[in-house]
Amino acid sequence: MKRRWFAPLIAGLLLAGIASPGVAQAQAEKRVHNGMQIVFSATNPGFCTIGAVGTDDYGREIAISAGHCIKDLGYADREVHEDIFPVYHRQDVAYGPIGYVRYFKDAEGSMTGHLTKDYMVIELVESVTLSSQGPRLKQTGEMEVPGGTVSPNALSPALDNERLLGAALLNNNELVVSGQLGIWYGRVTNNTNGVYQCWAKAKAGDSGGPAIWHVPGSAYPSEQNGGQAEGPWAGITKGIIVSLPLYVYTSSANILADLRARDAADPADVYGAGFEVTDNP
Repeated sequence: MKRRWFAPLIAGLLLAGIASPGVAQAQAEKRVHNGMQIVFSATNPGFCTIGAVGTDDYGREIAISAGHCIKDLGYADREVHEDIFPVYHRQDVAYGPIGYVRYFKDAEGSMTGHLTKDYMVIELVESVTLSSQGPRLKQTGEMEVPGGTVSPNALSPALDNERLLGAALLNNNELVVSGQLGIWYGRVTNNTNGVYQCWAKAKAGDSGGPAIWHVPGSAYPSEQNGGQAEGPWAGITKGIIVSLPLYVYTSSANILADLRARDAADPADVYGAGFEVTDNP
């Protein structure tokens, strides 16, 4: 199985320390985008990554990451209206919170297992600007698979963005992912209830980070195009399993389907319901 990659990120991404938060510095613009590293405390160096940013059906600005990034069963699997879990840009903690965690699914084994709902919803603050362009990936809407297998989290009838990529031998669906190892792409070799296995690499800290579908005929990342790629949002980095290929990704279909199902049960109270990737450049 072929694996391709381009240009690992330059050394020095790991910070020597994280500054204490203070009054947000005046800035012309604070862009929030896929691939942004985030922390949940100004003093705890553990970090995850944003997978996509956009808006929900209720006009809220939203970011999506991995649910297993927070371990607190007292708040898991419910809407968190309180500003209990602030989210900071890892490389600019002094800015102050860029948002607050409103939902996360925390379950034993969520990172390495095949649980279908390993995601987090972050409500972004009004002062930030959304962008579809990350360091390597530009996201062009959400992945839609007309006629594809329905996510196990979907209501009936399912929407096209709640259907899954095929992973059979003759289906050459590929994911392109971006993280600390640079930009990688590879074929989806297995699909277990909307958790994709793929040769595209990731490492600790990339959890929640972006995966897009490689549109057939579109350019692969290369030296010639500066290691850039674009395509619809297809999922987020989940973790590493003891199986080949090692790397697993939660499909966007599973996330969008679960958001819609929860919203149907509790209208207007579910952060992220009807999520759409921003088209801001």
